[in-house]
Amino acid sequence: MTPNAASTGSPRTEPSRRGFLATGAVAAVAVAGGAPLLTSCGGGDTGKKDGTTSGKDAAKILPTHVASSVVPADLPARDGSAAGYTRAIPSAELKASVPEKLGKGGALTVMAPFWGTPPASGNPYYKAMNEAVGVQAAWQNQDGNVYDQKLGAVLASSTVPDLVVVPGWNLGGKIPSAVDAKFEDLGPYLSGDKVKAYPNLAAIPTDAWQRGIFGGRLRGLPMPASYVTNIAPFYRKDLFDAKGWQVPESADEFLALAKEITSAKAKVWACADMTWTAYNMFGVLNGGDKALGWHLVDGRLVNRIETPEYLEALEWTRKLYDAGVVHPDEKAQNQGDTSVRFTSGQCLIYNNDLAHWYGKTAEMAAQNPDFAMAAMDVPGHAGGDPELWATNPANIWSFVRKGAPKEIVEDALAIANFTAAPYGTKERMLTDYGVEGVHHTIKDGLPVKTDAGNQEVSSSWMFIASPAPYIAHPDLPEITEAQIGWQQRMGAFTRKSSFYGLTVAEPSRWTGLMNDFEQLEKDIVRGRKKLSDMQQAVSEWKSKGGDELRDWYSKLLDTTGSAAS
Repeated sequence: MTPNAASTGSPRTEPSRRGFLATGAVAAVAVAGGAPLLTSCGGGDTGKKDGTTSGKDAAKILPTHVASSVVPADLPARDGSAAGYTRAIPSAELKASVPEKLGKGGALTVMAPFWGTPPASGNPYYKAMNEAVGVQAAWQNQDGNVYDQKLGAVLASSTVPDLVVVPGWNLGGKIPSAVDAKFEDLGPYLSGDKVKAYPNLAAIPTDAWQRGIFGGRLRGLPMPASYVTNIAPFYRKDLFDAKGWQVPESADEFLALAKEITSAKAKVWACADMTWTAYNMFGVLNGGDKALGWHLVDGRLVNRIETPEYLEALEWTRKLYDAGVVHPDEKAQNQGDTSVRFTSGQCLIYNNDLAHWYGKTAEMAAQNPDFAMAAMDVPGHAGGDPELWATNPANIWSFVRKGAPKEIVEDALAIANFTAAPYGTKERMLTDYGVEGVHHTIKDGLPVKTDAGNQEVSSSWMFIASPAPYIAHPDLPEITEAQIGWQQRMGAFTRKSSFYGLTVAEPSRWTGLMNDFEQLEKDIVRGRKKLSDMQQAVSEWKSKGGDELRDWYSKLLDTTGSAAS
């Protein structure tokens, strides 16, 4: 089980850019045209008026921030990191962050993605949550693997659930316009000091709320995340220590060490595909969110694919493949689980979400007591400090349907305020673990889910809204400390690009402009294509709309300014 294991915010494995494609169904209801969707604060609710959603105009929309002091963190957030909690808090010491029910008992429907078999409706966990919040929420869980299809169909229909979760990887093409058309402006309930009626929502960081502005209105209830890169280069610390290997401090040292580690005869290879780490080592702008891939350099907006660092990172990753130090299954792509090759000792370095640090350590505790993993500090490619780029501070939202009566909106906000409760509270424990004695028991001071808890306690509740990002592994406090420490060290070298924290909807005519780049990157590092093929692709991208898109972003930046500080 995973006692009190809390994520740092939204699930943030590096997104495939295929996830940003719009569904065809949404086009039927989306607002047409190419006007920047950020420039829409003034006038009516059409998303067409002039204005900005950063700077002074955003300040009029955003909620007042009031940090939570209910349970102080053992490791306070710093340099963009999550906060850390290293100890379990006994049930008798849990605090109340929602002393009175805010829900008025209304019935409302909630649609959210779910991976696996969703719980039966009316189960004891749902009943307990509804009773605690003071609502009657009926869940419409949808298969997370094809959620974009269902989302498109729902937004194209005339019947929209009262609360709808929209992940960032499904936010592309026409969907942002549909968000403007189909979901309520929450500003009248949350802007400025109004949010103080919902203290847990008031404690959500301002950067995360900034991401909730769609079409010039505060529409999205955010699931906050640390803005420090979530992709960490993990290594087998136990085996490194046994062999006396030192963590590399440059790209050249990495390649040299990889050659020393690799022994195909012994079925040991140095690493998995390291493209994500290469981008960080070489200071490449983010690629997961299209807007983050643009940055103002010497007065001109430049896209990540136009930078020399981008080509250098691909070239270095290809050197790893050419040297034979990458596990052969990585070249074929999608051959088994990279993390299993790592834990079995076939591959000693791999990169993935920071959450793997806890997950794999807990998984291997009984199987291999000597197992130890750690995350390398990302070095600059030539040695020295890296230049890292911030990820977005929120990438999942829930929305209230447009036209919902005040009672429904307030009940939805009551749920959000409850699920945004911080660590160490009764509300957080109920949301994460259900009812004690039914969904979890206390063992050695830690909550452990029962079979009923594993079947019924649904993580979908946290998608409605979540607290400021935190990490809490009281069963493995040293991992909590290591994760927070890594984030803080990397955060000290993290910059925010020009569109950091802004939700940008590109005009639909450029929706598929970068569709082929992800596969081309994979082909180049694996030797199936040449670097010159990427240079040609970039040239074609410019002529087919990239330069026009640059002009569009430039005008947008001139109008809105940057939200990065």
